[in-house]
Amino acid sequence: MEQTKALNALEPYLALTKSATAPRAAADLITQATSNPNTYVFAELLQAPQIQNLVQSPEYAPYLSLLEIFSYGTFAGYTQALSTTPSLPKLNDAQALKLRQLSLLTLARDPHNLSYTALQQALSLSDARAVEDLVISAIYAGLISAQLDPRHQTIHVSGVSPLRDLEPNSIPPTLAALRSWSRRCTDTLADLESQISDVKAAAAERAAEKAAWDQTQARMVEEQRRSDNALASAAGGVHGPRQTRLVDAAVARLRGGGNGGQRSGKRGSGSLEGGQDSDEAMDLDEEEPEDGDAASGGGGVGGSSVGKKLRARRKL
Repeated sequence: MEQTKALNALEPYLALTKSATAPRAAADLITQATSNPNTYVFAELLQAPQIQNLVQSPEYAPYLSLLEIFSYGTFAGYTQALSTTPSLPKLNDAQALKLRQLSLLTLARDPHNLSYTALQQALSLSDARAVEDLVISAIYAGLISAQLDPRHQTIHVSGVSPLRDLEPNSIPPTLAALRSWSRRCTDTLADLESQISDVKAAAAERAAEKAAWDQTQARMVEEQRRSDNALASAAGGVHGPRQTRLVDAAVARLRGGGNGGQRSGKRGSGSLEGGQDSDEAMDLDEEEPEDGDAASGGGGVGGSSVGKKLRARRKL
C-alpha cells in the first residue's frame, strides 16, 4: 500500500518531465520530487530521458547524482560523495529528513546497524534523541514497523516497506542470496523428513513388540488353562484338596441343618408331652403314698381299685 501511495505521489513529476527539456527545468524537477514528503521511489523518474540528459550538462549533472542517491543510496553515501564532489547540491531540511528515512530502510536489513550509536553515526545525527525522533517519523510515515528500546539503546524492527529502488548490478547478488536461502530450506525440510521417518519407525517397532508380547501372554494363559484341564481329567474326577474341603463343608452344613430340624421338632412336641408326663409323674408321686396308706389301712378292695387307677395313668 505504501508503495502504491509513493508511486501515485510521483506521477505528477513524471508528467512534468515531458516539458522539462532544459537542464535547469529538469534539475528543479528533481529538487521538487525529492522534497515532497510522500515520494519515496524514484526509479521511473530516474529513467526518464530528460533526466538522463543531465549527464551531458556539467553544471546540472550533480543533480542526476543526487537523484541516484535518493533512489538507492544512503545518507552516508551522500556525505562521502559530498567530500569528493563539492558541486553536489546541498540538502534542504525536507530532503535531509527523507534521505535519512530511506537510509534507515536500508540499514534495517542488518540488526547490528540498529543500535542508537550505529544509527547516530550512519545518519549523522547529533544525539540519541534525534535518533528516536527519526525512527518515530519513519513509523508514522508507514516506512517501518519498529519499537524503541531506550534501556538497551537499540531499535527492534519487525517490518520494512519495499520502498527502495534496486541499485544497478544488484540483481545477481540478490539471486545468489535467494538461492542460498532456498538450499537451506531444502536441507532443513530433508532433515525434518528424516527425523519424522525415524520417529515413525520407532513407533512401529514399539507397536510390534507390544503385539508380540500380547500374543506370548495369551499363549501362556491358554497353555496354563489346558494344563489345568489335563490334570483334572487325569485325576479321574477325584476332587482336589480344596474341592474336597468345600464338599465336606457343604455336607456338614446339610447334616447339621437336618439334625437341628429334627431336634427342634422333637423338642417342640416333647415339650408338651414332657410337660404332661411330668405332671402325671408328679400325680403318681403324690398319689402313691395315699394308695399305700389306703392299702395298709383300708383293706384289699380299696387297694385294688387304687392299683387299677395307677396302671391306667401309667398307660396314659
